Amino acid sequence: MEITAVEIYAIQLPLIEPFIISYDKYDTMPSIIVKITTNEGIIGYGEAVPDEHVTGETWDSTYMTLKHQLAPAIIGENPLCFEKIHDLMDRTVYQVPAAKTAIDIACFDIAGKKLNVPVYQLIGGRYHEKFPITHVLSIGTPEKMAEEAAERVAMGYRSFKMKVGTEVMKDVERIQAVRERVGDLINIRVDVNQGWHNASTTLKGLHALRDVHLDWLEQPVDADDIDAMVEIKSKTDVTLMIDEGLHGQKEMREIIAKRAADKVNIKLMKCGGIYPAMKLANMAEMAGIECQIGSMVESSIGSAAGFHVAFSKKIMKSVELTGPLKFSKDVGDLHYDIPFICLNEQPGLGVNVDEEVIQELCHQSCIVR
Repeated sequence: MEITAVEIYAIQLPLIEPFIISYDKYDTMPSIIVKITTNEGIIGYGEAVPDEHVTGETWDSTYMTLKHQLAPAIIGENPLCFEKIHDLMDRTVYQVPAAKTAIDIACFDIAGKKLNVPVYQLIGGRYHEKFPITHVLSIGTPEKMAEEAAERVAMGYRSFKMKVGTEVMKDVERIQAVRERVGDLINIRVDVNQGWHNASTTLKGLHALRDVHLDWLEQPVDADDIDAMVEIKSKTDVTLMIDEGLHGQKEMREIIAKRAADKVNIKLMKCGGIYPAMKLANMAEMAGIECQIGSMVESSIGSAAGFHVAFSKKIMKSVELTGPLKFSKDVGDLHYDIPFICLNEQPGLGVNVDEEVIQELCHQSCIVR
């Protein structure tokens, strides 16, 4: 089997409500959809959702990297040779993990369709039957976040990921308001997205939150400051998760060596796709560090890819892939059975892609042969 064409679509996914985190506000979510065609007529879809604050990639740069470098490099290659495809991409251009993720996901989609099995069957088989879905609360006033949480509890949600990362004591007010509103039986995870910057500020916030039970605190400090995570971990009993501080194997080795976190948030867009994500999960498992598959707010295509990884590994304890629930229009039909996600057994990603919607949301496109 050979790759004969790569189609690239730069789209903007419409959000139901603005998505607000510590470093940005999104009214639409920029995404790159890749469609790979083979000489056997099998088609695979992939997705890249770049974030210049996390991977250094922009929407425009990702489109151009795929168009001029990665897509031409894989024409004529066998999409089932994952290790070779990744080595070829790595030799073609340094880093750009989100761009490489789009190619990786499409190749796995093709492989599953070729062998008539779901992607999770290609990477270890299905371990988990279902995962509870965590609702993500964008940054807002304490009252607004608490009200949204209460509404979601009424819908069946039992866990929340709170986005914070502004001024630490204002964030404390937000967290306390949500806890007071939903009660003690609802799980609350707090994601600072580096917004508290250092250990001192983080410890100040944790001291103020000592009576608020948190599932875990995610990436409170700057991404490159692994030593700050080590200091925080030594001075608190709150479970700590690293997100932006983990991209690939280099960071994972340092996290393991310094025991810098209790959990890691593996995102396909940060590490380069399904194949590299499985390597990171194996490293974490050997070190006894629990894993989560997280999201850059992808469509059904990228979200389904993440779910396949999560469902195949015992060490995966949680998922946060809720992008499709935040869009007023999506390019695929990934199904959520709130408050759970249950993957189907269709070949490949198991997602039916609507090319008419892709065209409707598309701002620019090209085809590489």
